[in-house]
Amino acid sequence: MKKTGTDFQSRLGKGRKKHCGTQLMENYFKLNDLTASKELLNDIISYAVKRNSWIKEHPSVILHFQQAMQSFIRAGYLIALQEKKRTATIQLEEVSPLVLGLLSEKEYQNPLLVFRKAFKEYSIKEFDYFISGMVYFSLGIYDHLPERNMISPYIHLTKMLDAAYLIIERKKQR
Repeated sequence: MKKTGTDFQSRLGKGRKKHCGTQLMENYFKLNDLTASKELLNDIISYAVKRNSWIKEHPSVILHFQQAMQSFIRAGYLIALQEKKRTATIQLEEVSPLVLGLLSEKEYQNPLLVFRKAFKEYSIKEFDYFISGMVYFSLGIYDHLPERNMISPYIHLTKMLDAAYLIIERKKQR
């Protein structure tokens, strides 16, 4: 029988090292800014839905972003697996709605909930399929639209970006 497993090899680095989800997230944010990533993801989604236009970014930028997001998704999956027993809950006083973004107060206090919820609903392959499809449709003009629900994976990815950034920032503060 052929053994099937999930490829955890980061597309951002080389070699077979022991994988740590937070380290992969740190590498992602060293190469990509949070706001720029969210804006580019938003542009890709909006151009994928438009029928008569394509994204203005150079295709190499879009494909690099696709690979970075696939690595980010794998890092998020590692975080969800490795941190099942550990919680990163912090008691916070009143939090401004602007700081929360798409995260609820519970998710802001424990960002690991975002990853658990996302990977309970979608698998890594489904997120990869979503990213690949959106990049495909955003790079050209097509008569048909994507056949699957695009909003839910998009919201999960946006929340995961916010949650990962929170985890990295809290790790730096310790």
